Amino acid sequence: MEILLTIGNIIFLLIFIYLGIYCLYLFFFSLCGKLIKVPPPPATDRLLKFVIYIPAYKEDTIILNTAAKATAIDYPEDKYHVCVIADKLQPETVEKLKQMRLQVVEVFFESSTKSKALHKAIENTEEGFDAAVVYDIDNIAAPDFLHHINRYLVAGEKVVQGHRVALNSENSIAMLDAISEEINNHIFRKSQRVFNLSAAIIGSGMALEYQLFKAVMLRIDAVGGFDKEMGLLLTSDGITVAYSEDALMYDEKVSKPDNFKNQRKRWLSAQFSLFGRYWKAGLAELFKHGNWDHFNEVYQLSILPRVLMLGIMPMMLAISFIGIGPSWHWWLGATVLCYAAILLAIPSSFFNKKLLNAVLRLPFIFFTMFLLLFKLKGANKKFIHTAHEATDKPA
Repeated sequence: MEILLTIGNIIFLLIFIYLGIYCLYLFFFSLCGKLIKVPPPPATDRLLKFVIYIPAYKEDTIILNTAAKATAIDYPEDKYHVCVIADKLQPETVEKLKQMRLQVVEVFFESSTKSKALHKAIENTEEGFDAAVVYDIDNIAAPDFLHHINRYLVAGEKVVQGHRVALNSENSIAMLDAISEEINNHIFRKSQRVFNLSAAIIGSGMALEYQLFKAVMLRIDAVGGFDKEMGLLLTSDGITVAYSEDALMYDEKVSKPDNFKNQRKRWLSAQFSLFGRYWKAGLAELFKHGNWDHFNEVYQLSILPRVLMLGIMPMMLAISFIGIGPSWHWWLGATVLCYAAILLAIPSSFFNKKLLNAVLRLPFIFFTMFLLLFKLKGANKKFIHTAHEATDKPA
């Protein structure tokens, strides 16, 4: 019995170390992001030339609206080019796209992925562009999006992640997804830049110097999580990812339970798969070259989603009263740090009646995410599509 108790104490101590460091990490960056501002680069009259890639897998109705909005962005027409990668779109949709002021690249894959689509688009892009921007099929850029991105690239940044914000929050699931996006924007993008660490790439609304984009995409063949692998490769090469809080990219949030599960399953699978591949390299980069930026990217792959932490920390606090592992005082402190970090990261505009309704859905979201942790086997081997809905666009 004494041996079992000792083993239990060791296991719970290790769990506390993992979760405690994570809570401290969240709180530290969340607080610093509130207290310290990183000014944007100065305005410039120099305008770079962009190519905008929009991978379009099915979703015929949505791509027509997205493409139309992309071609109407507030930037000189001769300074940007829109390329839609048409994957399994209806023939009539392709014809409508070809009538717009854009390029259509039709692709035919037995097994589709975003990285494959981008590879094919690069093959069909003429030289002469300064930077590449990647959209998701449901993305709508703010009119001045490219102007803000342009400032960073002209100032010398090689990679810039834009500020992705919710396009919709019509129900509790969409509202929670929108809040999650803003928490991640604050802690893993804006606050990272305070210490000159890379902002986490999301997969859309980001821009890279064109030659760099071509080079890094050639090294990526991920089924899911191409953005996470891109961040790992860039930081491994010593390239920092900047963040423009003013470059707004509106993104549709999932509003249906099935879509939520598919999306999170894809994300979690990609995250843990990449951690398994890169954790040794992350440690090597840190100890051999002092590459904290790359190590930080790898560490972020090892952590749990914030919504899981909201449920796990109170559970561990309750278990601590049994007397196994660290005392309840330590668990209480870690729990307070976790909740404080998340609350600090939520924009004040979200504190309204809709937030209260969304909070009531948290138990459902928590158990959905928790169960997904045990259903990830093989998920990174196949493309998991998240269906979208037509949504009214911001004025």
